[in-house]
Amino acid sequence: MFRILHNTKWDFLSQWKVAIVSVAVFVVPAIFLVPITGFNYSIEFTGGTEVQLQFVEAPALADVRAAVADAGIEGAEVTTFGSPDEIRIRAQERAQLEQQEAGAESVVNDIERALRARFGAEAFTVGRTEGVGPRVGAELRQRAVLAVLLAFGVTLVYLAWRFEWRFGLAAVLATLHDTLATMALIKYLDLEVSLFVVAGILTVVGYSMNDTVVVFDRVRENLKLHRKMKFSDILNRSINETLPRTVMTGMSTLASLLALLIFGGAMIQPFATVLIFGIIVGTFSSIWIASPLLLWIEKKYPRASDVTPHARAAAARP
Repeated sequence: MFRILHNTKWDFLSQWKVAIVSVAVFVVPAIFLVPITGFNYSIEFTGGTEVQLQFVEAPALADVRAAVADAGIEGAEVTTFGSPDEIRIRAQERAQLEQQEAGAESVVNDIERALRARFGAEAFTVGRTEGVGPRVGAELRQRAVLAVLLAFGVTLVYLAWRFEWRFGLAAVLATLHDTLATMALIKYLDLEVSLFVVAGILTVVGYSMNDTVVVFDRVRENLKLHRKMKFSDILNRSINETLPRTVMTGMSTLASLLALLIFGGAMIQPFATVLIFGIIVGTFSSIWIASPLLLWIEKKYPRASDVTPHARAAAARP
């Protein structure tokens, strides 16, 4: 039977300082950027109108913008969508939002009428249209935040039941890291935050937690089997023992997501991008974030020596 990474004895915990520096370099700039510039929210969260058009011949974007502006729709965002002959128009200004409240079709009709007058009646076909009022967008944004917080809350309850608090705290902090790192990626790539992307973040939370739980389960087993072993050595042993499963699971999932990224189209690509990064960062955190955190917590709050003999050795550095 084919096996990879079998009986490895790598000292992962000795690299925890490099891991922490890497995390700080990647995440900290985003923490300052997000409050200043915010995220690129889709109209699902901001409210507005979106129209996708398929042109027979690729038009000049400047001409499309001028035609839309002549129709009285100021500040509309005009971009290509997949190919040069596919155009996406998004109207999110306050005047359009107020018009949106009165009726979504009016904005779409104004855009379509202006473009047909400019380019010809048969120059394009209207694809998907979407309209969301500002109140609905604000409600969706609140519910998205609530969904992420609820996912963390349920995870915390599960870990409190599954493990003791030391393991649970380390796992939750590692998952928080994964969420912050994923949101940092979204900011750096300026990905549009849609309901698809929020679903991707929630999936990252679940995947990351699952990966960490697998490692911690093995740690718990090894604590019973190797009572005289240093806690840092138990952590390294557990990571090495679960490494084949971690790599194989991650590789098979990445293969599916790469197919989505390449062939899934513009609507699915941000979702696939978030998940691909989430799998990579989730694997990273289960090895270099969760385990060092657990070691630090064990050193900071050691167990009673008569209950866990290995706790006396937990203070040893990795």
